[in-house]
Amino acid sequence: MDSLITVFLPLALAVIMFSLGLGLTVADFVRVVTQPKAYALGAFSQLVVIPAVAYALALAFKLSPELAVGMMILSLSPGGVTSNLMTKLAKADVALAVSLTATTSLIAVVTMPLLAAFFARHFMGAAAPPINITSLGFTMFLITALPAVLGLLLRRFATGLALAIERPLEMIALALFVVVVVGALASNWRLFVDNLLLLGPSLVLLNIILLGFGLVVGRIFSLKRGEATAISIETGVHNATVGITVGTLIAEQASGLPPFSLPSGVYGITMYLVTIPFVLWRRRRRMVSE
Repeated sequence: MDSLITVFLPLALAVIMFSLGLGLTVADFVRVVTQPKAYALGAFSQLVVIPAVAYALALAFKLSPELAVGMMILSLSPGGVTSNLMTKLAKADVALAVSLTATTSLIAVVTMPLLAAFFARHFMGAAAPPINITSLGFTMFLITALPAVLGLLLRRFATGLALAIERPLEMIALALFVVVVVGALASNWRLFVDNLLLLGPSLVLLNIILLGFGLVVGRIFSLKRGEATAISIETGVHNATVGITVGTLIAEQASGLPPFSLPSGVYGITMYLVTIPFVLWRRRRRMVSE
């Protein structure tokens, strides 16, 4: 199982991010200016609201310090290929979702190391593991930002090739995500089972609150239905592989799943149970209105 943590996990994340980059164009970043209200609300939801809700739930459910740090790492993880696919399935604003995923994934390279170190000290005090913020940030750049940028460049300068491999690579990325989550949980099954009754309800509630928040924001600020749905899904669906990887890097654990990664691993399963019914409901509403 050591190879899962030391080799396969970073490789899988790099493939997932490269797949994400293949779906990006320069227009996805320009949309920050051309669709400012929806983008600003979506970015605020991801960068501020998600950590705030996760922090409140970690306190409310009295999670252990290690699991509380893991909950915060999850909340700092951006969206990913999965959130974009679900937005498409819901017949929502895919372009907005892609823009949010692209920008927050790049921002996370800076924010995750800084805030992960902060929350580790906050919840664990002197027991917090030493976190080299620079090293963690550089590692995240190599396995998240760099593959995404390479995918974007391939899409820009070899569009035909990028379009040809985009869909197969999306399926490979999704399969790798499943393997990583299932394998990571299986590597420390007892830890998973012992904490499921504690983590499960808190993570399901986190997912429900975040999905609902997007719809509330959409109504308050008079967003289009597709925009509100996209924000909901981008807020509620996270790149759990990033959370698992960062938790493992912080713990410097070569085998098994550390407590810092457990919330992301569990959420990688529960978010489907909550989000898929939501997506189908929004899809049905959209089809009825057409």
